[in-house]
Amino acid sequence: MTFKVLTAEFLHETNTFNINKTDLSSFEADTLLIGNDQIGARGQANTGLAGCLDCGREFGWYITHAVSAHAGPSGPVTTEAFEHILSLIVDAAQAEKPDGVLLCLHGAMVPEFCQDGEGEVLARLRDVIGADLPVAITLDLHANVSVKMCDLAQIIVSYKTYPHVDMREAACHAGKILQRTMLGEISPRTLRAHRPMLGEANGGRTDIGPMIERIARARAYESEPNVFAVSINAGFEESDIPEIGPTVLVTCQGDGAAHQAFAETIADDIWQRRAEYLNTYYTVEEVADIAATYTNPDAPLIIADYADNPGGGAYGDSTALLEALLKKEISRSCFGPMVDPQAARCLHQHNEGDTVTLAIGGKNDPQFGGEPLTLTGRILRLSDGVCIGDGPMMGGLKMNFGPTCVLQVAGIAILVVSEPIQMYDLQQFRAFGIDPSANRVVGLKSMQHFRAAFEPIAGKIIVCDSGALCTPDATKLTYRNLQRPIYPLDPMN
Repeated sequence: MTFKVLTAEFLHETNTFNINKTDLSSFEADTLLIGNDQIGARGQANTGLAGCLDCGREFGWYITHAVSAHAGPSGPVTTEAFEHILSLIVDAAQAEKPDGVLLCLHGAMVPEFCQDGEGEVLARLRDVIGADLPVAITLDLHANVSVKMCDLAQIIVSYKTYPHVDMREAACHAGKILQRTMLGEISPRTLRAHRPMLGEANGGRTDIGPMIERIARARAYESEPNVFAVSINAGFEESDIPEIGPTVLVTCQGDGAAHQAFAETIADDIWQRRAEYLNTYYTVEEVADIAATYTNPDAPLIIADYADNPGGGAYGDSTALLEALLKKEISRSCFGPMVDPQAARCLHQHNEGDTVTLAIGGKNDPQFGGEPLTLTGRILRLSDGVCIGDGPMMGGLKMNFGPTCVLQVAGIAILVVSEPIQMYDLQQFRAFGIDPSANRVVGLKSMQHFRAAFEPIAGKIIVCDSGALCTPDATKLTYRNLQRPIYPLDPMN
């Protein structure tokens, strides 16, 4: 039997503390591909869409792909952008009612007008397709999963890796459950366990630490009768919403009490180990001291500024780390990205080889990460900012920094860009003439995803808190919408 399946990708991770709204142009600058004719751009990479298409080929689905929409993490999604993209999905469902729906969502999208973007997407879709039609969704491991989302989607599958190298796999997993549901073989629902925390202690790292065992337990439980998926979500701490924090989901049928009990045991473990942090967060001064004495000639020191991670909705324009490295006269080094469209425009008025003086960074909100730096440097490369990834996460996918310049300041080659994208892939340096592996020190802005591509070339990795918007110190952020008490902001036993 051939089933008609509606698919779509609509993803945004919203940092509600970011003052820059996410409008339609933000999606257009990243990914806004409409309809089946556009699936070639994402259909053979590590994407949810690729997983949908894998299932379509395996099961002979007739797929209507409404839209692939993604914008880099930033402030709340504007009502206009949300309504426009959602209308493409709802209109497709109205035009031809599907037998099932497979949506690739994030789980931490916050529009201007409500605090649960994914819940709103599902509610609007249910208004059209009815309450019973099978709906499967995939979520990011950093989803803040609401009760509403679990009520409206029978099937939920989250990524199990961070860095997220299994986005395609997660969508294929969800699609296989959807196929069995459409055939009438199973009647799944999703149960939820939650703890009052901003986020899992280590942001859900799956390369080391307690998440390794938790994911192993999840996979083992998925082999039990009437269990179809187990998802462990670390939560996203930069969304100031009531339903924030870690959740454990079990998509299942049958004995709900037993399945709920399993979810609660994993949630208990997250709670009991809430203060077991794996990372040492150095200050920028400490990092610069380490860089000054680093001597491995064969592999670089990788410095990751977690706090200014554009992948968590930070501005990417913090100057604190760069200033500390320059003060220590760190040589044979590269740094990126420095997100500053104003500086990039200024640099593009010059030519490669020119020496220029200008203010860089610190232009969004200097209280998070430092004031602008006035620097003099030589322009090494001018570019449109487009590159194609070749690493485990972004292989085959186009990334666009917008107008981009490599500015050599003393011993550091600085990648100045216009669009805020975290460092996922070596090509984000190499495409602009910088070979990270040939440098002694590599400073980059990313939280964890960089490890997939950069760890293999690293002699040593250290992380720092520059005081930017994704600072690990949650007390520096002004939360207003949380359900209190909540860890670590309040005393809790």
